[in-house]
Amino acid sequence: MAVPQKDAKPGKAGGKEPQPLIIAKSPAEEQRLKLERLMRNPDKPVPIPERPKEWTPRAPPEFVRDVMGSSAGAGSGEFHVYRHLRRREYQRQDFLDRLSEKQNMDEEYLMKLEENQKAAEARTSKRRKKREKLKLKKQMAKKAKMESIKESDKEESSASDNDSEEREAEDDAEVPSFVMGKR
Repeated sequence: MAVPQKDAKPGKAGGKEPQPLIIAKSPAEEQRLKLERLMRNPDKPVPIPERPKEWTPRAPPEFVRDVMGSSAGAGSGEFHVYRHLRRREYQRQDFLDRLSEKQNMDEEYLMKLEENQKAAEARTSKRRKKREKLKLKKQMAKKAKMESIKESDKEESSASDNDSEEREAEDDAEVPSFVMGKR
């Protein structure tokens, strides 16, 4: 025989533990609580709401069946119909104005973006030329320095060759048989 539980409610499963009610005190805490609830069961798909569609007015009718006349004494209900049609047409015109304004703003943004890219490219190309110029100048200075070192080496070697030739000429001279000043 099954023993009824005291806290069990009829129609409810008794396997779940009741969760405490937590009231978020800040938006960050509220977001943390939502994330915790989502992460309790990571296999469950998360509902992502779709973006609401942009409102578009109804197209104007191609053929108007009940054209209102301009004669006096029209029925009292005709004004309300006229007012409704007028309001709908104003909404449609406002929508078209907003749409054209948005397109103009998009075009201006794209033009400004293109101008910024051209300006950035011009700046970078100018700086690139300057860097290349400095690099070339450094290479030329290095090359000139190497050439001057080579020339000085050649002069030294030719001078040393001349010195060695002079020394050999001196060596070939007669060696004195006596040395003055020594006893």
